[in-house]
Amino acid sequence: MYSYASRLKAMRDTKVAHTLAKREQNGYTDLDDFGTVPISEGYWVEPWYNSTNGSFYGYDGMCENFCRVLDAHEPYIDPNEMLCGRWRDMLVNYRGDLHYMPDWLKKNPKTQEFMKSATNQWSKRWDEGRFPYDHLKPLQLKYNIQTGIDGDAHFACDYRIGFELGFGGLLEKIEKYRSMNPDKKAFYDAEEKVVKAIIRFVQRHIDKLDEMIASETDEAVKANLQEMKIVCKNIRYDAPKTFHEVCQWTAIFNCASRIYTRDGAGFQLDGLLLPYYERDVKAGILDDEKAKFLIANLLLIDPHYYQISGVDENDKDMTNHLSYLILEAADSINIATNLTVRVHENCDKEFMKKAVYYLLKNKNGWPRFCNDKALAEGYMRNNGVDKKTARERIAVGCNWMCVPGKEFPMNDTVKVNVAKVLEEALKDMRSEGTYSTERLFELWQEHLKVAVDVTAAGINLHLDHIWEVTPELVMNLMMKNTIERGEDISQCAELYTVGIDGAGLAVVADSFGALEARVEEEKLLTWEQMYEALDNDFADERTRLILNSAPKYCQGGTVSDEWAKRLTDAWVRIVKAQPMPENRQLVPGWFSWARTIEYGSNVGATPNGRKAKAPISHGANPNPHFRTDGAPTAQANGIASVQCGYGNTAPLQIEFDPKLAADEKGIDTVLQLIESHFKQGGTLININILDKEKLLEANENPDLHPDLVVRVTGFTAYFASLSPQFRQLVVDRFLTGI
Repeated sequence: MYSYASRLKAMRDTKVAHTLAKREQNGYTDLDDFGTVPISEGYWVEPWYNSTNGSFYGYDGMCENFCRVLDAHEPYIDPNEMLCGRWRDMLVNYRGDLHYMPDWLKKNPKTQEFMKSATNQWSKRWDEGRFPYDHLKPLQLKYNIQTGIDGDAHFACDYRIGFELGFGGLLEKIEKYRSMNPDKKAFYDAEEKVVKAIIRFVQRHIDKLDEMIASETDEAVKANLQEMKIVCKNIRYDAPKTFHEVCQWTAIFNCASRIYTRDGAGFQLDGLLLPYYERDVKAGILDDEKAKFLIANLLLIDPHYYQISGVDENDKDMTNHLSYLILEAADSINIATNLTVRVHENCDKEFMKKAVYYLLKNKNGWPRFCNDKALAEGYMRNNGVDKKTARERIAVGCNWMCVPGKEFPMNDTVKVNVAKVLEEALKDMRSEGTYSTERLFELWQEHLKVAVDVTAAGINLHLDHIWEVTPELVMNLMMKNTIERGEDISQCAELYTVGIDGAGLAVVADSFGALEARVEEEKLLTWEQMYEALDNDFADERTRLILNSAPKYCQGGTVSDEWAKRLTDAWVRIVKAQPMPENRQLVPGWFSWARTIEYGSNVGATPNGRKAKAPISHGANPNPHFRTDGAPTAQANGIASVQCGYGNTAPLQIEFDPKLAADEKGIDTVLQLIESHFKQGGTLININILDKEKLLEANENPDLHPDLVVRVTGFTAYFASLSPQFRQLVVDRFLTGI
């Protein structure tokens, strides 16, 4: 039977099969699930290099190679779906070192043959020949800084621009402003070629649909294919006019933007789609079941980050009927989904309960929740930000927000490993020979100032030159002033509120707490014994346990909790005091993304009993096993106390089995945790409601539960696709009860 329910089941089964097939092609992938389908046999792209170092940069290099990659993408059409299109490959695969190349590309005989003749082989992504930063590298290495230099797209388009113009209208807009800015020919030529490549992508789907319609015998399937063809023809040049068309337009654009620079920032889904929904319902061409199916299809094509609910600049609730349909659509497909519910005291309480219900019912890590009040008020503390702008800023990334069309924030691309900063401070104090936690804290702050300063230098290098290296040719199409001025968004954004995250808070807080409690107050160890233990990586387990058993961050009212607050105050003060060029400002937060293993590998043993090279703590979270009873509430309280206060987040990442059903009692219990955390100033909550037994089984053998989805950090992924090390990180974070 060709019903919505049967089609959704088939689509979900295909998604799981694709996930396992991609694991075979790529090995384990510790990244977002993305919406990719497996690479087809015979797929190949030969890059065009415009640099003497064997890579490609700038308008012509990025444009030419994007067109080659997109043109190589064959159409993807599943007769069960109502929307066309998938993406398989990313442009970045052809620019970077072998380290960045996926397994399927490395193994391709054509790749191996091509590499033999390629100049300098697959060289770095940043053009260091023209824009070197060797003078920054020693300190970047010393403090284990993720520099943000050539960080890929971490900002948000204003989809309204594309919806109003369509691809044909974008071409007309490019032509209009080309004549007004004759000195920007290279920019306009590149943008024009990009749009034409996207139009060709749509046309290939139309041609494929013609073939499928001609051979289809099932009348219901044929009618669906014919409707898909009409929609694709309508959005090939013209602006989308119906709900179906705007969903298809979005799917095509998202495929293109993903291929170009891995963009995953969506939009306020229940706001921008609402006029199309209401108009079509009134015209009698759309009902709720079809609308839900289309939304589910859109979420399946790519897990872009979408926001729903929240309030406007006057604190008026924006929840609407479509908000509910989006949750129901996500439930109907129930895959890796990046939906964020924005919470405010004025928001629809029944909608909040519905969102928590699906979190408990499906146990797939969605939706997540962000605090409208704390984020907006915090963002307004940055220079030049009013309430209207703050309310426009939406959750469209792992930990980050962005004002669509106006902001170039580099969010989640810049990190300072504060555990590495601690290591350097410990070295200096040892050389001085004067020991105290207060002196160590002074030295930590001194090193942190140096680390933030060199990080800012890298950020400014990126902002000054990224348009010459990786101009945002796809996302430029839906940004304010880009086409009008003939400039990349990195050159003409209205806001440069650049996120800079600290990573390793709990390691440092617990280290200070252990030193104060065990060395200074209780005198169970001397400073010399502590240093000796660090030198030999805790060869004496007793010494390690003395330090590791000290009161910890997030246990509640501990010495380490107080240190976490002091560390946060210092982090915020130093970041906000960092001088920046006019119109640029740094915005502090606590977040590590999925790099806890990588960062930990660069840090020796630490005074909290952590062994050398072990992972650092995740984001603002406490160290694993910090508490055995009441842990979820204690963790929520602790993380609320270390918020940075300027609109960047310190997320509460929480995994637990609450032993609660998706009934009124269970919903109210989890909702109380969310609301309590937000009332205390928390900014973002990523929750994994997990079945402990199922999680442990999947950790031992992922193929037992190939459909298990977890929120690894800000993003969701299939547990079976994660490496054993990352699976273990999720298991280690698991808390029992609520």
